[in-house]
Amino acid sequence: MSARGKARRRALDILFEAELRDEDPLKILGERVERREPPVNEYTSAIVEGVARHARRIDELITTYAEGWTLERMPAVDRNLLRGGTYELLWMPDVPEGVVISEWVHLASELSTDESPQFINGLLARFKQLKPSLTL
Repeated sequence: MSARGKARRRALDILFEAELRDEDPLKILGERVERREPPVNEYTSAIVEGVARHARRIDELITTYAEGWTLERMPAVDRNLLRGGTYELLWMPDVPEGVVISEWVHLASELSTDESPQFINGLLARFKQLKPSLTL
């Protein structure tokens, strides 16, 4: 797994933990950075901070375009995969869009249900297609 792949997975871990604990992801991030075990790199921090900063808009986009699924009905891991992937896809232009989608789909295949990779792929691909017209 690439360094950024590991950073994405660590960001997902932090976002998922924050949701389960009903805590601010920035608080969990701060705890992990302070503890340094395992180390949190800058890319992980950028994803978590970005998701926290744009949380309302990210959840609005997911809710709008996830056909047949409410945010609350999705598995928690899928919600957070989509949050991380949506942030990286829409607000981090230095990473190729195809790489972003591929990496988050890969995490879904490792960590979620059998249907999740296709679901994550479809929604992130839709955001890629709509990106020029989305108001961020």
